[in-house]
Amino acid sequence: MTRRSMFRRLRHDQRGNAIVEFALTAPMFLIIVLGIMDFSWQYYARLELQGVVNAAARAATLEGYALNQAALDNEVRRKVLNVFPRGEVTFVRKAYESFGEVGDPEAFTDANSNGQYDNGECFEDVNANSNWDADRGRTGNGGAEDVVLYTASLKMARVLPVWKFLGQSDQSTLVATTVLRNQPYNAATSTTQVICS
Repeated sequence: MTRRSMFRRLRHDQRGNAIVEFALTAPMFLIIVLGIMDFSWQYYARLELQGVVNAAARAATLEGYALNQAALDNEVRRKVLNVFPRGEVTFVRKAYESFGEVGDPEAFTDANSNGQYDNGECFEDVNANSNWDADRGRTGNGGAEDVVLYTASLKMARVLPVWKFLGQSDQSTLVATTVLRNQPYNAATSTTQVICS
């Protein structure tokens, strides 16, 4: 058998095609499957976190929990860590006087008309920290009838190693927020003052 006839036979032989095709497509298929599973796990984690945050925020607006926010945070942390035991859960609360103020900056007198706050310009110190802030929210749960932005963050390790192939971090941080108004359990008071420095 000549070399030419051997190459002709190999060129028409299709017995090893399936193995070669599988070797070429299997890695991509596995990455896609692992990516879908990782996305699904994170989506489930986000839904679980949002559900727990919504329930906790509703409880936080009632007078019975107004003075015991740490216990409420611990309950949320416990419920989340039951599902994601190695996660880290952190909380932030900001209180506003109305829904329209959520995320708004403190009002200031724009003396030089440049559209931004500059040192020395007068401002309304809504959150009573003696500094102008781009977010006027007061830290904490606020008082009666205040609007509270309740945010919980869950930092967890990714379950599957697909992050290595996609160039992502091995950690994932999920955030859930909700905005609710406190019940009218006592008289609301406002302590806004104007500061000119």
